[in-house]
Amino acid sequence: MTELNHTATIADQAHTIASRYIAAWGETDAVRRRALIASVFTPEAVYLDPMARSAGHDGLDAMIGAVQQQFAGLRFKLHGKQDGHNDVVRFSWTLGPDGAEPVAYGTDVAVVAADGRISRVTGFLDAMTTPA
Repeated sequence: MTELNHTATIADQAHTIASRYIAAWGETDAVRRRALIASVFTPEAVYLDPMARSAGHDGLDAMIGAVQQQFAGLRFKLHGKQDGHNDVVRFSWTLGPDGAEPVAYGTDVAVVAADGRISRVTGFLDAMTTPA
């Protein structure tokens, strides 16, 4: 992402920021994923949720790759409305197979640096279905 457009508010850019984030999580080609990570996250970006913690482009790449392996065949998608204020964006997502009900719902809160990239993410798991 290029420098944050200061003529628009972070709320106006929340959808774009969240969409690029979800794209990084969904990219299965390692080279393209790494390029997306570099464009979406600052080099020192930190990610944490109830099940994982990582930092930096190497850590994020390894974590996203591991999640893709663990949940093979499932995709992240934005869910609901994205919003933001000041330097923070909040958005919800689903994880599931295409054309079927999601198996997980979550909400992430991202701090956006002056250059428009994400510097910190705190993730929350809102709901998860368990196999019968």
